[in-house]
Amino acid sequence: MKKVIVFGATGNVGSYFTKYAQEYFGEKDYQVIASGKRPKAEVFKEMGVEYIPVDITKQEEFERLPSDDVYAVVLLAAVIPAYMDGYHPEQYLDSIIKGTFHVLEYCRRVHADRLLYSTSCFDVWEYPSGTVIKPDMPRNFSYTGDHAVYIISKNTSIELIEHYHQEYGLKTFIFRLPTVYSYSPNHYIYPNGVKTLRPLYKCIFNAMEGKPLEIWGDPNYAKDMLHVYDLAQMFCKAIEVQNLNKGFYNCGTGIPVTLQQQMEAIIQAFCPEGHKSEIVVRRDKIAGGGLLMDVQNAKDELGYEPVYDVVRLFENYKEEMRLDRFAELRNR
Repeated sequence: MKKVIVFGATGNVGSYFTKYAQEYFGEKDYQVIASGKRPKAEVFKEMGVEYIPVDITKQEEFERLPSDDVYAVVLLAAVIPAYMDGYHPEQYLDSIIKGTFHVLEYCRRVHADRLLYSTSCFDVWEYPSGTVIKPDMPRNFSYTGDHAVYIISKNTSIELIEHYHQEYGLKTFIFRLPTVYSYSPNHYIYPNGVKTLRPLYKCIFNAMEGKPLEIWGDPNYAKDMLHVYDLAQMFCKAIEVQNLNKGFYNCGTGIPVTLQQQMEAIIQAFCPEGHKSEIVVRRDKIAGGGLLMDVQNAKDELGYEPVYDVVRLFENYKEEMRLDRFAELRNR
């Protein structure tokens, strides 16, 4: 069977992708193998997925992985700013640049057919608000701030990947990720290294109690809201595609979602019956933090079609909150 190795499978995106891929490929000729830094991850066994612990910063640990019939490698593993307690930029260099090099060497040694790699939308973050981001736009990022070394590391890894594509014929598919929406029991992030409750979860918790929800700024401010399973669909289609040697894709739906629509969907999913939250517009506050993504080439080349609109997205949040299926992986 064609083996699909998922590095970063214990992360939030990686865990949902692994679940989706196992179900997507089903009886097809693919075997999904999960990998992460955790010594064990029982949740994958319950899915019927083999788990092999590997720290991608340590080349010797790659010896634990299969060396035959490796078809696709999915690289989702990386230290990211949202989960960095304090500021330790050397961790980006280790996990992203060094880690990517080790994964590429693994691909070369085992003659993998293709590599799928996720990069960050922060490489185009400096375009004006409201710009529709196209896949072939030049990079436009800030060389200052807590994301600078992170995105520089991502960009450097993409150059390494291109080298392996040209030198060794490795098929390469790069995916630019905006915020990927999926429920996690870890409700905190670390902007500028400071532990902070995610604004989205604050809204959800308020809605569960029927408390008012605040919209900061213009209620018609819009961004793309990508559900993790739509991202996973795009990845799986890139694993299957046969007429391409490389590709660069924006991940998203291509459908703008306004702040008003987002709050209405949260109310519909989480408010108690007969106790709906009031929406309060705070124009004195600043809204931001989103992009509009052009995903047409993913539709044309991969056959991608987004499934999750904002209502279905939050319905899934509610269901995953009830199941809490990946709680084992989120203990920090």
